Amino acid sequence: MSATTTFRVLRGVLITVVCAVISLPIIWMIAAAFKTNVQVTDPTVGLVFSPTWDNFRNVLADGALVHSFGNSMLIGVVSTALSVVVAVPAAWAVGRFRMRRTGSIVLVARIIPAISLLVPWYYMFAQLGLVGSHLVLILSHMFVSVPLILWIMIGFFESLPVELEDAARTDGLSAFGAFLRIALPLAAPGTASAAVLAFIFSWNNFIFALILADERTMTMPVLLFNFMSYASTDWGGLMAAATLMTVPVLLAAIFGQRFLVAGLTAGATKG
Repeated sequence: MSATTTFRVLRGVLITVVCAVISLPIIWMIAAAFKTNVQVTDPTVGLVFSPTWDNFRNVLADGALVHSFGNSMLIGVVSTALSVVVAVPAAWAVGRFRMRRTGSIVLVARIIPAISLLVPWYYMFAQLGLVGSHLVLILSHMFVSVPLILWIMIGFFESLPVELEDAARTDGLSAFGAFLRIALPLAAPGTASAAVLAFIFSWNNFIFALILADERTMTMPVLLFNFMSYASTDWGGLMAAATLMTVPVLLAAIFGQRFLVAGLTAGATKG
């Protein structure tokens, strides 16, 4: 067996192992969503069983899941859109005018553990009467999403030929006009990838909503947490709700896959 063949076999084995490690928890979650609590906790019950839709009917019956789903979608979409509006022009400015010190200062917000900010955030927003509102969750999510999008887009804008913008400015456009008409359309794949990652962060975030939200603004991660109690856990309902929660993120990853690859590798080969 040649070295090339051996390498291909080993690569195939490693890819299979990685895919299995990633896929098995998801498969178990989906299977558990169709089991009773007794079946979930019975180690002898594998993937061959009589499925039931009771878990899905139960979690959808009182409307709490639909309400939380709507809250998560509203907060995720609005916080992502506002973060893109703020971070993309900032990333262009940092990349084009070499304001690396400014970018590093913004990056500090991404480095600081978010949980360390919850106490001052809660006090500040409580004084403003915003705790329990959608606005406080949108702002808190933006605090993390803006630096994330900023640092993805800096590398993307630096990889674009500056000569294109120079030519547009020669034709009479301002610097910001060249950004809007030239750089921004070319940066669409990077913007899409950054937006998908920011939305996934917002959708999955738990600690912000646990502290800053109330029953009216409860998001999906907090709803899932409520399936667990000190005495017992509704495993079937938890897995059914988790399966439904995974669908939007899975769809975003599938349809945004090519943008994710393009965005995350932007600037990697820039000399």
